[in-house]
Amino acid sequence: MDLHVSLVGRKDLAGQIYRQLRAAILDGRLRAGEAAPPTRELARRLAISRNTVAVAYDRLAAEGFLESRVGAGTFVRDAGFQERERPVASPLRPRRVWDEVGVWPHRMPGITWDFRAGLPDVRLFPYESWRRIMAGRLRPSALGDPAAAGDPAGLAELREAIARHAGVSRSVRASAADVVVTSGIQQALDLVVRVLLEPGDVVAVEDPGYPPVRMLLHAAGMRVRGVPVDAEGLRVDALPDDARAVYVTPSHQFPLGMPMSLPRRRALLEWARRRDVVIVEDDYDTEYRYGGRPIEPLQSLDDGGRVLYMGTFSKIMRPVLRIGFLVAPPSLHRAFRMARYVSSWHAELPTQAALARFIDEGLLARHIRRSRREYQARHERVAELLGTLFAGRLEVVPSAAGLHLSATLQDGADDAAVVREALAEGVGLFALSEFAVEGPAVPGLVFGYGAVTLSEIGEGLRRLRRVLG
Repeated sequence: MDLHVSLVGRKDLAGQIYRQLRAAILDGRLRAGEAAPPTRELARRLAISRNTVAVAYDRLAAEGFLESRVGAGTFVRDAGFQERERPVASPLRPRRVWDEVGVWPHRMPGITWDFRAGLPDVRLFPYESWRRIMAGRLRPSALGDPAAAGDPAGLAELREAIARHAGVSRSVRASAADVVVTSGIQQALDLVVRVLLEPGDVVAVEDPGYPPVRMLLHAAGMRVRGVPVDAEGLRVDALPDDARAVYVTPSHQFPLGMPMSLPRRRALLEWARRRDVVIVEDDYDTEYRYGGRPIEPLQSLDDGGRVLYMGTFSKIMRPVLRIGFLVAPPSLHRAFRMARYVSSWHAELPTQAALARFIDEGLLARHIRRSRREYQARHERVAELLGTLFAGRLEVVPSAAGLHLSATLQDGADDAAVVREALAEGVGLFALSEFAVEGPAVPGLVFGYGAVTLSEIGEGLRRLRRVLG
């Protein structure tokens, strides 16, 4: 615990130390059994006499707050002190919008068969290789000058590695200068809002779509408008005339799963050009494609510099690593670098360096190839069983990519009730209706297969079949 002694009124230094330690014990900041700082160390830190500290400790010991143990030190005594009540409630209140923002997804305890979408299988990740590289990045010689500031856009070697990786695996046209390293899709979108939008601007999003995106935009003061999707993706003809930005997942629509057709992509780009609108492309899991021709991102089709491309490594590696990236045109380089600087300066440096090496050694590409085979087998198994066990009850939305499949229920079905009953059977999954933005919620279920093994899929879906009747 840190103690701060006022430089004013130094006549009562022992009293100040006594009162601060006593308050810390009564407030519960120092708990029974915890060691108090040694008198010699505390005196050195506060640049005062050791005898002054000893006087304060003796008084606390006499009142039963501290006890000395020979050869061990001084500890907080377990004397049954009642923690003091909290101070009077603060008059400060958050903006009303924060009463409307919640955490998604909600906790789902008791899951045995985990079909929640968006979760990769962390057991497939090559931990030994990552641990070796990370250990090397944490050596003192690799850390460099501790006072050196990191580039807000990210380490140069990581930005170069990301540009190469995105170019090869995703057909993204970018140099290292176009890349900004972020802590994931959410931060990348937050930077877009900071740099390009004003409170009150209209942002169009897919309906159904990813809930945290709507929460972020709403909290930032944007007016969010849901735009329906069909078999070809976002309906360009339904975009609001006053939109300043459009957020889309064209390679693998979340949560339904269809890709945006090439004519629809070209129509969206032309619409944005005519109306001077920015397109935010979220390409969250395009590495996992199991059939059909490769899908070109909007960014590679864009000749007007209107597409901002976002990607993440959370679906490939581990969500807890929290590394993503944003690709922006040169006209926005400085603004995004400064926005990154004022929000959180830069991403954690050793992890950036480790990821750059992980990519450069070919380990990321190898991991993607291996995990893609496993996920494809799970994708095929889920699709097969949905077609046999749930014939007439669920209609699968065709999809050949990613870590989830969606299926619709009959109109009027209560998919939220199905999810609750499935959880009671140990099966965790999401209701399609919870992704609705403005339009009528389409009832259905979203089946993730990243966190459930191939051998577990059958039993999990049979349990769900009993719930549906």
